[in-house]
Amino acid sequence: MNGTSGTSGISGTGTTSGIRVVPDQGEWRAGFEERVLAGYRAAGCSEPLSRALLERALKGVDGWTVATDGAGWIAVGVSEDNGATVGRIHDLTATEPDAATAARTWAERWCAERGAERVEVRLAGGTGGAGGAGAAGLFDGYRVRGQNRLRAAAEHPALPPGLTVRPLTAEEYPGWYAGEEAAYVADIVRAGALTPEQAKAKSDEDFARHLPQGHATPGHAFYALEADGQVIGTGWVNHGYLPGVTFGFSLEVYEEHRGKGYGRAAMSVGEWAARQGGDGALMFNVFGGNEVAMSLYDRTGFAVLDEFRSLPL
Repeated sequence: MNGTSGTSGISGTGTTSGIRVVPDQGEWRAGFEERVLAGYRAAGCSEPLSRALLERALKGVDGWTVATDGAGWIAVGVSEDNGATVGRIHDLTATEPDAATAARTWAERWCAERGAERVEVRLAGGTGGAGGAGAAGLFDGYRVRGQNRLRAAAEHPALPPGLTVRPLTAEEYPGWYAGEEAAYVADIVRAGALTPEQAKAKSDEDFARHLPQGHATPGHAFYALEADGQVIGTGWVNHGYLPGVTFGFSLEVYEEHRGKGYGRAAMSVGEWAARQGGDGALMFNVFGGNEVAMSLYDRTGFAVLDEFRSLPL
């Protein structure tokens, strides 16, 4: 799709197809916040977690541009991301197909006129609604870049039979780190968002931010998963990442041990780890293109909190 097709003459303050930028965001913002909260509550999030996720969704809101066609809202913005100018459709509430298509086209043009190389959208629950798409299927032409997944941990999760878990040692950490970084870079590139060079730079930045003290970083736990006397995988979690939530940065089963049921077992390890850290839910991010992981999360009951999609302009 070309972000400059389908309409003309759109500017930051102009109107096209009845769409106009509004100077006062108050009315829109109240409704936006309520829609976002409703979406997270419907996904089973606690009130503290819903509000923490809302705070993340509102990052940079004062710099967004809000427009209306008189019936629905559009919120857009442009920012720098790893050296690229990226446009974002933060909200689009139109539900009538023609109006929704016109709003999306307006948003794409608005972003393109400001130098955006691609436009991104967050779909609440993976399908639309609060903070994301309006009409169903409106963003089907956008490529899936990633998802946030969440499920409540079992009250008393037990480790799967035949699988033992122990802390990863400081001596094992450098080798684990090198493998994790390589896998992370490959995931980013496969998702199609960045070049290998950009992905490596992002990886360096992200690991430095999340693990400033390496193996000793507070709140982070590292595990080795063993079966039949062999290390068959590893785990990395961050307790208290959000209220009541442990974030699973990685639950990895080594390739030579896949296809033996250990993937599902690793999910149980994640629940166990969440409870060990005093949290009641486990959250993951999965990159677009990783169909194996998405299928596993579907089978193990991890709901889609957010889905992120993008389109080159």
